[in-house]
Amino acid sequence: MREPAGTTPGGTKRKKRHSEGHESVTGNTRQRSSRPGSNLSEGTALTETVLITGGAGFIGRFVTRELLRRGNRVRVLDALIPQVHGGNDWPADLPDVERIHADVRDGDAVARALNGVDSVIHLAAEVGVGQSMYEVERYTSANDVGTAVLFERLIDHPVRRVVTASSMSIYGEGLYRDANGALVENAERGVVRDGQKVWDPLDAQGRPLVPVATPEWKRPSLASIYALNKYVQERTTHIMGQPYGIESVCLRLFNVYGPGQALSNPYTGVLAIFASRLLNGQQPMIFEDGEQRRDFVHVSDVARAFADALVHPDVAGGTFNIGSGQDRSVTQVAQALARAMGKNDVEPEIVGKARIGDIRHCFCDTGLAAEKLGFGARTDFEEGLAELAEWVAEQTAEDRVAQARAELEQRGLVA
Repeated sequence: MREPAGTTPGGTKRKKRHSEGHESVTGNTRQRSSRPGSNLSEGTALTETVLITGGAGFIGRFVTRELLRRGNRVRVLDALIPQVHGGNDWPADLPDVERIHADVRDGDAVARALNGVDSVIHLAAEVGVGQSMYEVERYTSANDVGTAVLFERLIDHPVRRVVTASSMSIYGEGLYRDANGALVENAERGVVRDGQKVWDPLDAQGRPLVPVATPEWKRPSLASIYALNKYVQERTTHIMGQPYGIESVCLRLFNVYGPGQALSNPYTGVLAIFASRLLNGQQPMIFEDGEQRRDFVHVSDVARAFADALVHPDVAGGTFNIGSGQDRSVTQVAQALARAMGKNDVEPEIVGKARIGDIRHCFCDTGLAAEKLGFGARTDFEEGLAELAEWVAEQTAEDRVAQARAELEQRGLVA
């Protein structure tokens, strides 16, 4: 039996906010409040100009709104990658902020973007475990070289703090406990018994390991190029921050979901992929046996975590998990989304094969973020799904999941 992963504070349904974005330019004048004390409450903030790289993306738009709500000025730099945005147009729901259409690897553009900025939230990244395994140069260039360019420009344009988005993918397999109660950090899979694959990791005696919540102290076990990229981004952030007097914070995000995800991108979050399939009358496609467990956290909670990490005095130099603290099987999640979208009769397709780079179980230990950052997810999962389903009903999406699967199979990345 699985060990309980803890509870999550219940959330209340939020009112939706829609605003039509357009280009504008803000001034570079600054007004800093005194440094907040350790009893920082939500909404307390330095009044700053904040640069968000990748700010036009799914998470970036929510972070932008949260920072504006707290009285900050925001500047967004984004490459508007077609795979994510479908074109070169700024998203309609990006608020009225200064916008720079440029790649984070463009050093001159980054230097201009940093002019007059007090802090940076670094979200710009190519995202996709499977795709990273055959577009290695693209992912490593965008993620690791992009981060290097940002920090090289920060040498001449220093800021108070940089908060970088990392990922739970760096853990590889989550933390487990064996039959004797001992913790197992780097569990291994791939056992075949009686001609059948055994999906769950086993101990040396062939007994199943029990997944438990994964804390920050678990050593990385990098199972994909994307995971490697995110780990390099983390280390670059902390290594470059210290000698140049820039406070550094990294947030390891678990599975983020909510309205505004790129539904036509088959390499993005699993809930967006499921929603795209259901919207097009197709079954959600689940690899392995569907019993792998994940932690899903609403994008509004993630945005709050970034805004708090930008100002909280007790987190400089730290790395923190951001998740709900609750785990669910991928099959349960697909079924719950189908119900929320009124597709109760649509059951997921269980593929029975594994993708190279995927892991079995990983969910979030939220203890450190709660202690140091005061973070706790507030959005109830069912309410979050209902909000997502309501938004999806107003969208159109091109279903590219089968094409993405074929690309993986062609390269021998599904077995």
